[in-house]
Amino acid sequence: MFEFDQYLGFLAFLTILTIGFWLMIFLITFVIPYWIGGSVIERLNEIKEEKKANHSA
Repeated sequence: MFEFDQYLGFLAFLTILTIGFWLMIFLITFVIPYWIGGSVIERLNEIKEEKKANHSA
């Protein structure tokens, strides 16, 4: 069925595929929402500071 080098290549392919799958799951569920949430909070703080600066001027 498989020779030994084909078996190693198949295992390497499965390993790379699995690492890529879990990396995408990690990015989609943790990193991207954290990044978007931080950007929104930072922008809201900038808007608040601009309003404060305009009121005191």
